[in-house]
Amino acid sequence: MANTTAITDKIERKKIKRAARKKAAPKAPRTGARGANKAKLKKAARGQSKR
Repeated sequence: MANTTAITDKIERKKIKRAARKKAAPKAPRTGARGANKAKLKKAARGQSKR
């Protein structure tokens, strides 16, 4: 991505960023699921209800 911190005009900055995104190489497809790194929740104990 192009460094656009020096450009103060918002519209001009967006134009440059869009052009940089179009020019960039496409990202590789994902190897794992998107949520694979999230912390997993343990299930509550099965069986008779507590209350």
